[in-house]
Amino acid sequence: MKNDLTSREYSPDELKDAFIKLYGKNGKDVRVYSSPARINIIGEHIDYNGGKVFPACINRYLYLALRKRNDSKIIYNDLRFPGSYEFDLREAFAYDKKNDYANYLNGIIHQLKERGFIFDSGFEILMASNIPSGSGISSSSALECGFAYAVTDTFGFKMDRIEIARLGQMSEHNFMNVKCGIMDQFIISTGKKNYAKLLDCATLEYEYVPLELGDYKFVVMNTNKKRTLADSKYNERRSQCEKALKILQDSGLKISALCQLTPDKWEQVSDLVSDPTLNKRARHCIYENQRVIDAATTLRQGDLENLGKLLCQSHKSLKEDYQVTGIELDTLAETAQKQEGCLGARMTGAGFGGCAIALVHRDKIDGFIENVQAAYSHAIGWEAGFFVCGTGDGVSLVG
Repeated sequence: MKNDLTSREYSPDELKDAFIKLYGKNGKDVRVYSSPARINIIGEHIDYNGGKVFPACINRYLYLALRKRNDSKIIYNDLRFPGSYEFDLREAFAYDKKNDYANYLNGIIHQLKERGFIFDSGFEILMASNIPSGSGISSSSALECGFAYAVTDTFGFKMDRIEIARLGQMSEHNFMNVKCGIMDQFIISTGKKNYAKLLDCATLEYEYVPLELGDYKFVVMNTNKKRTLADSKYNERRSQCEKALKILQDSGLKISALCQLTPDKWEQVSDLVSDPTLNKRARHCIYENQRVIDAATTLRQGDLENLGKLLCQSHKSLKEDYQVTGIELDTLAETAQKQEGCLGARMTGAGFGGCAIALVHRDKIDGFIENVQAAYSHAIGWEAGFFVCGTGDGVSLVG
């Protein structure tokens, strides 16, 4: 059985060899960087609503090799995607659909130039990602943050890891026109192996929480349904939350974000949001924020059974109140929840496709995958992808 998300994994050494073969010369001046995927254990669609999230980097990486040039030209190549993209640092950078993934990179350059950073030369890049694109484990943020870290490190631009995260977010906002939150970029820039991060998205205060799962592992389940944030009504959900917030503010509540409300307070004021759709969106955010707080507590206490229950509650809310799941994610998560050895499962990421995660006893993983795969293939008509993930470090220089 094929239990992986990609047909071929590349290593940093392989990427460096391919770089030299493609661009010539020796590898003395070639730098290789890694940028991880992430899972969000719990706390979905609340990073842009002032909530807390609980993500972790995982050991799936995008690798990026970079070398300075003697002119002002920029060249992008990728081992998985044919075709080369060429630009000049002297030109103005603007989004263009035909530039595909290069838009994420150009968005970072645009933001750096806007901030006054000066490139003393062009550069050439070769990338290889072991993170499936559009899967909900943040391939796009891995791309932009890995690139931002590589460029700022290579050119000596003084920028800490939190600024790298903000740079990635502002590139999405101002270049890609996706009004994303800060979670993905933040964990990918600052993550640590063997830890999850409890992050307050309103203040950027954070705490590392040991990710000690004992005999259990997180299994990532990919719907293999492609989607992008822009296509998944992400901005629409964000707008609905903003409308619900404004209604509450206009009614006299002195809050600046939905997640400043506790569930108890929400129950007292929920009638103020009379539109049923806006009411459901707000309810998800407020209760999901509390689930994050509870999940961090249960993990510190080693109470994995309660953590699993919180995962299931989160998926139910994302399905019924936030309505961002769909038949593919529901089939994976709800089938997983019924399997022996599984404590809980939920969608992760923006939804409308992408991935779900399940917390599964290590001795039951093979049977778990076989059963969920069979049910998914029968219901959906194609196979899902599976892999067992460990934790990983944030963006790094690896060679």
